Amino acid sequence: MKACIAYGLIIAGLMVAGSAAANEWQPVEKVQNYSVTGKNGPELYESIGARGPKLAIGVRSIAHTSFALTWSRKYETRGDTCVLASARPKLIITYVLPKAANPLPGPVQGNWNSFIAGVTEHERVHGDYIIDMVRKIEAATVGLTVPGDPKCRKIREEMTRRLGALSNEQRQRSRDFDREELNPGGNVHTLILQLVNGG
Repeated sequence: MKACIAYGLIIAGLMVAGSAAANEWQPVEKVQNYSVTGKNGPELYESIGARGPKLAIGVRSIAHTSFALTWSRKYETRGDTCVLASARPKLIITYVLPKAANPLPGPVQGNWNSFIAGVTEHERVHGDYIIDMVRKIEAATVGLTVPGDPKCRKIREEMTRRLGALSNEQRQRSRDFDREELNPGGNVHTLILQLVNGG
């Protein structure tokens, strides 16, 4: 198993409709658990390696954060100019986390609780990065004006360019965060050692 915390990306199409002020929406956050078994730290970690969510590269991870993002957008034509008058995102963030299937011995339960709390906190940071990206998309696109675009075609190309840059920025932030947390001495690396070594 590759000891990494992962994030995923799903962006669904651009939809014309609706309007909302930038701060009226809230993300929907969901938790999905997968069961792991074991009576001690090494057995639990081995079970994570066997049952954890698979990444695109074929290895398993401890936990996984993914999201689905759709938009309701309202375009307006003013003369020969196209304007994105409003946009409302619908963001669903899903955290996949391990859960012990059976009660654990006292000290092991304490170590497991600390491990899960730390992993959950790590994944929430990925969620915060995603929310920040969506707010940046709002700021970069609402009010966008493209002259010479009466059929609102060029504006979509410009939006795709801006969204691509912000998406790449979010992915890089998440990669950098994982690298920091998983390196020796990092938070997640320490959590793993404490679970496996029992301390």
